Amino acid sequence: MSKLEVDKIDPQSGTALELGTSGDTITIPAGVTFDSSAATNTLPATVVTTTGTQTLTNKSIAATQLTGTITPSDGTVTNAKVNASAAIDYSKLNLTGNIALADLSATGTKDATTFLRGDNTFAEAGGGAFEKISTTTISSAVSSVDFNTLSTDYEDFRIIISNLNIDTNQQYITLRVKRSGQGSFDSGASDYLTSGIGRDAVGNTITTNSTGLSYIRISNDNVNGTLAWSPFNATVDIYNPHSTVTKCFAHCLASMSNGTYAHITTTIAGGYRNSTDAVIGLQIGVTSGNLDGGKLTLYGRKI
Repeated sequence: MSKLEVDKIDPQSGTALELGTSGDTITIPAGVTFDSSAATNTLPATVVTTTGTQTLTNKSIAATQLTGTITPSDGTVTNAKVNASAAIDYSKLNLTGNIALADLSATGTKDATTFLRGDNTFAEAGGGAFEKISTTTISSAVSSVDFNTLSTDYEDFRIIISNLNIDTNQQYITLRVKRSGQGSFDSGASDYLTSGIGRDAVGNTITTNSTGLSYIRISNDNVNGTLAWSPFNATVDIYNPHSTVTKCFAHCLASMSNGTYAHITTTIAGGYRNSTDAVIGLQIGVTSGNLDGGKLTLYGRKI
């Protein structure tokens, strides 16, 4: 192999200089520095690189030229770098780990009973289902359990009463409401109308009907105050309390003991507040004495 030693090569004429002939291989041996930083380089349409990790600095590469796996450093991909205006091709993502629920910006309760809706809110499955709002557990005697805020995000409400105990024998469980603009729950002598029907364990029919009470009676029979025999269990539905056109109606399905150990009463009771004002709060109480045990959970239903 011949060797040519010169300090500079220029074209014989013009400004074009060609090295080698088509098919030839020009080799730059290891250890040689090829410095073209001050020149303009025109690359071929296809650039062949070695395999393995490539480090690119201040370079723009067409997306169509990217193949293989791109692994950014942890925490380096920001929201602004995600093209939210286009659909994400998940087949192009190499997801080897899990995205924690806590890292999602969606609101609502994130658990096994909810799903993520299109409005970025976690909600229970089945459109129009009731969503839990709050739970009150009675650990010491109280005169009532008050739900002071009924969000307008919900049209209807439901209260689930579990194992409610009272400390005074032979009393009724009551429902009162607080109207918009009022600071307390209505308890006037003729504020409510109520009625109910049921059948006890020995076949007796129990009916009530009153056009003037200071509460809606949600137990159609007296409830016993003896702890072991007094659990009152019920579902209370309140229909569209925000309306200023119709009165606030409530409906209750309940079971309880009325004082005789083997005497279990199942009743359907209901009533309404005799006003078309919007209702903003609900109160579960007792005609005399206190509530001294049980759990009450408020749910809301969106339309």
